Amino acid sequence: MSHNTTCLNCNEPVTKKFCPNCGQKTDTHRITFKHFITHDLLHGVWHIEKGILFTLKEAFLRPGKAALDYISGKRIRYYNVFYLTLLMIGLNLFLSHYYDQLSQHYFGTFDYSSRNKVGTTLDTFLDNYSKILVFSVIPLFALNSFILFRKKKLNLSEHFIIAGMIFLGFLSIFIVGIVISFIYFLKYVDVIADVIDYLIPLLLLFFLIKNYYSTFKDSYSTFNISWRLLLFVLLLIIELFSFIIFMYGYITDWKFGTVTF
Repeated sequence: MSHNTTCLNCNEPVTKKFCPNCGQKTDTHRITFKHFITHDLLHGVWHIEKGILFTLKEAFLRPGKAALDYISGKRIRYYNVFYLTLLMIGLNLFLSHYYDQLSQHYFGTFDYSSRNKVGTTLDTFLDNYSKILVFSVIPLFALNSFILFRKKKLNLSEHFIIAGMIFLGFLSIFIVGIVISFIYFLKYVDVIADVIDYLIPLLLLFFLIKNYYSTFKDSYSTFNISWRLLLFVLLLIIELFSFIIFMYGYITDWKFGTVTF
């Protein structure tokens, strides 16, 4: 714990526990694993605070810069990143479920009798653990950046903050895509929804590379950060593919049978 003589958020001189100008605490901590678990996560679960819209805006427009501000101690304007991520995952799943219901209404109910046992089990698994599966991407982001971007001298927990903020931007893009996809139910403009479906993965890849570049560009030359970003993406693809293989093996009881949806 460190008591600062100037506010890390607005640079106002401070003598007490809170800044008289903006209200930020003066006893800001470096983000360690213990502080990350006992304060950031638990505090976010039990306290509803201001800053949700501001945090979403920053996560969408400049997540890397926002994460570095948060790490450096400028935290009063931000809502807890990981609790907000859980809320956004919930909203994403709700909109997806509502979209599926509308699809059944407009296009008829899917014939589930054609599914085999493995397909049914996989669908049940995804329904029960969808939040955990989506949330598990954050550790992959954090671990890869911790390995590849060491010059910034950030610890693993601080890389989790960067990963969480960028992933929050991912979820914002997903939600915008789902909302736009509802036009699929409108005549004559449904082709736009098809275009959006193809653009979203490319947009997410661009968003990932752009924001990790902007976060660490001051610490590396253009060449050095470029090959690190390429390796970052390759590692992510390998990790996700391995995870899918593992999940598929678990569902098929390691017999790797054919899944019929």
